[in-house]
Amino acid sequence: MPRAAILIVEDDEEIQELLSLSMEKEGWRLDMAKDGETALARLKREPADCVILDIMLPGMDGFTVLKKLKAERELGAIPVIMTTARGEDADIVAGLELGADDYVVKPYSPRVLIARVRAALRRKEGSALPESERVLLREGRLCLDTLKHEALLDGAPLDLSVTEFSLLNTFLSQPGRVFSRNQIIDKIHGADYPVTDRSVDVQVMSLRKKLKSSGGLIETIRGVGYRLKPA
Repeated sequence: MPRAAILIVEDDEEIQELLSLSMEKEGWRLDMAKDGETALARLKREPADCVILDIMLPGMDGFTVLKKLKAERELGAIPVIMTTARGEDADIVAGLELGADDYVVKPYSPRVLIARVRAALRRKEGSALPESERVLLREGRLCLDTLKHEALLDGAPLDLSVTEFSLLNTFLSQPGRVFSRNQIIDKIHGADYPVTDRSVDVQVMSLRKKLKSSGGLIETIRGVGYRLKPA
């Protein structure tokens, strides 16, 4: 099985070295880029399996890099994990709305970031299902096709990240069921995934925005979690 290729877009050399030392034990092929222009050029030559992208970069910032990356047909499906020194919801939601799959706030533990990368790679592998495992889910105006990895609203495709797709898949699989935040984390990322309840709330917020007028179908059950309201 080929080794996963990870591109780290980070201008801080100390962080680059720290991540390199921590991640080389995973057996991944690591590449580094100090700015967005270099990162995009390398991805066009050789697409990665996952990108770790800092928001604060010299020249082109991480948001612009992400937007350009997702606009490329052959690169748009690459999972992207954003890193930011600011834990403000506005920054996090902006990244998720542009197509980021996950985020970590600096200073972070390399072990936490490695766990996020592993989860992203698992979700990416899981999105390539054989025809025999195809699942079509429908609820009201929403339709989800696991084989095509496509979500539709009134027949129009939704631009969802891998994580948002998995989140919608979880809700559509059992309309009306209330999922706790821990259950959502386990279903999307796997057990013992290092993430906070706030992270789930931000992901749900981003998915609601992308569902537009149907965002209200995802109900907050105060003190418990979330559910998809049956149409």
